[in-house]
Amino acid sequence: MEGDSRKFITALKDNDLAAVREVPKADLHNHFVLGGSRTYIYEQKQILIEPIKKPLASMWEMDGWNSRYIGERFSGSNMRKFLIEATFAQAKHDGIAILEIGEDVWGLNEFFHNDIVELIETFQEINERIAPEVCLRLQIGLSRHCPVDYLEGCLKHFWGYPEFYSIDLYGDELAQPIENFIPIYRRAKEEGLCLKAHIGEWGTAEDVVRGVEALRLDEVQHGIAAAESEEAIQFLKDRGIRLNLTPSSNLLLGRIKEMAHHPIRRLYRGGLDVTINSDDVLIFDSDVSKEYIRLFESGCLNAEELNKIRLNGLREMQ
Repeated sequence: MEGDSRKFITALKDNDLAAVREVPKADLHNHFVLGGSRTYIYEQKQILIEPIKKPLASMWEMDGWNSRYIGERFSGSNMRKFLIEATFAQAKHDGIAILEIGEDVWGLNEFFHNDIVELIETFQEINERIAPEVCLRLQIGLSRHCPVDYLEGCLKHFWGYPEFYSIDLYGDELAQPIENFIPIYRRAKEEGLCLKAHIGEWGTAEDVVRGVEALRLDEVQHGIAAAESEEAIQFLKDRGIRLNLTPSSNLLLGRIKEMAHHPIRRLYRGGLDVTINSDDVLIFDSDVSKEYIRLFESGCLNAEELNKIRLNGLREMQ
């Protein structure tokens, strides 16, 4: 561990991306459909996917990007499974030791013939074939846009399978009140899952506190709005809530103005449990190693702080 830490700190200071990639890291906030290696996708399918290069003016632009580069190109079971391959290829290339990814519940019927064993075994087989050195944490994904009774019907197929590590709620934070999902999260807790949700990417510090309290979350995806409130920071600190942050995504979606002032600085120095992750590699050109280098080069955090964050993401393996 000490050797890796020295290597990582030196690599950051030398702006040596290849060396940063050689040091183990975690990626705990990765949407696999958009988390793959663009090189792998091009080499295997001759499909070129370009990342966005400047901050978007609206979410409509992101929808347009998805339609142009993903859309019908990756419809169907075989192409869905190929995107899982591309994500493991990316993780292997980037030195990811722990990768947390999974399928949205609606995808079970759409891509896996409504067969939960096929879904689980697909992820496991690709993990072993493409990147056996990567520890897979399989996640259940939920969209806020879906009616709760529909989600509960889908989840009947997922409950009872210990292969799933976590559950995550994502999508438009204003789509419906987060309290609507309390019954689902109560059951997920009984199933022994790590409870996660996307909150505070677009909302407020109060939304973060409210979501953690309502769903009894263990971790928050994003949560950057908490930096606006000392009370929210203390609340999260007191409860040991981890924030899985994605800096380039925040920048390119217009949630922050510049990397140098990303809220991670205030959150980390305020004593919170934070990790650095990719979110959507194909959109934001945001693999985890690049995220560390961008934060260091911007002056947001120093190399020693970034190494401690790296180790924090790996702590369950230590």
